[in-house]
Amino acid sequence: MRHQQHLQEVEEHGYTVIEDAIEPDLIDALNAALLDLEAQLAITPGANRFEGHKTIRIYNLLAHQPVFQQIPVHHRLLPIVEQVLDPGCLVSSLSSISIDPGESAQPLHADDTLYDLPRPHTPVVCNSMWALTDFTEENGATRVVPGSHRFKEKPAYGEQYDSIAAEMPKGSLLIWNGSLWHGGGANESAERRVGIAMNFCAGFLRQQENQQLGIPLSTAAGFSDRLLQLAGFGTYKALIGHIDKQSPVQALLGRDDNFLNVWDLADKTSE
Repeated sequence: MRHQQHLQEVEEHGYTVIEDAIEPDLIDALNAALLDLEAQLAITPGANRFEGHKTIRIYNLLAHQPVFQQIPVHHRLLPIVEQVLDPGCLVSSLSSISIDPGESAQPLHADDTLYDLPRPHTPVVCNSMWALTDFTEENGATRVVPGSHRFKEKPAYGEQYDSIAAEMPKGSLLIWNGSLWHGGGANESAERRVGIAMNFCAGFLRQQENQQLGIPLSTAAGFSDRLLQLAGFGTYKALIGHIDKQSPVQALLGRDDNFLNVWDLADKTSE
């Protein structure tokens, strides 16, 4: 299925699934890195129903091993996100979600809820789930309410709604409009369900995870130019996010990126 078909599914149903999207070697590397971090950081399950009492979540992955830098810029993901939002979009959060056996279903929610915009609205959040294991109804595949991105209301926290499991084989991507009602499923299997949540927001919104403070500058210095922009070390529409009329990569990392602000560009255009 081509990008345009996936975009059409996101527009019509609120989500799409891309199978065979993640390279097998990358899947293995990501799974190994998550297990290393879980042990190294002594990660334990959350203390609330939303994060899950039997779910392991590792946040701020870009601050850790370099393998995670491949996720936001992945060629099967970013071109779709850039069209759902725009090329000025930002990494909102990058975290792992590993649902262990016995976990109950997560309350259905919409990822753009805290922005408190009248629904329905132009997409301001576009998120994805990376299937590092098979996602099945039995093991807690993400549950979705097709078409709910067009609903005028938000789901009430903890209420039960009709939903379906977005089942997909290992190596797939689930991409959705941030207004879609969805949530992690109950894991009634004997195996862990492992996914990575790669979340994006429009460039004019505050990110869910504070990338600029959460990622050490020494780590960010090794990012590609595109990943630096996605993490918020650039500017949006040549103005929002500048530091003393410099782009963050110039002011903080010493990279000369020939930054001109929107008014400089306006004068050049009018000459």
